[in-house]
Amino acid sequence: MNERFNFENTIERVKSTTSDVNNFALESTEDLVNEAIVRTELWQNVATKAIDGDLKLASKQQDIVFDTLESLKGQFAHSRKRFSSLVSKN
Repeated sequence: MNERFNFENTIERVKSTTSDVNNFALESTEDLVNEAIVRTELWQNVATKAIDGDLKLASKQQDIVFDTLESLKGQFAHSRKRFSSLVSKN
C-alpha cells in the first residue's frame, strides 16, 4: 500500500509541476507577444515619421530644382538676346 501511495503522490506532483510549467510558458509567451506588439507600434511610428520627413525633403529638393531651371531659362534668354545683338552689329 505504501508503494501505491507514493506512486499516486508522484503522479500528482508530476501533473502539478507540468501544469505550473505550462502556465509559466503561456504567461511568458503572452508577455513576449505583447512586448513585440508595443515595439512594433513604436517602430511603425518612427518609420512613418521618417517617410513623412523624406517626402518633405523630396518636395523641397524638387522646388529647388524647378527654381534653378527657371533661373537658368531666364539667363539663357538674356544671353541669347545679348549674343544676337552682338552678332547682328558686326
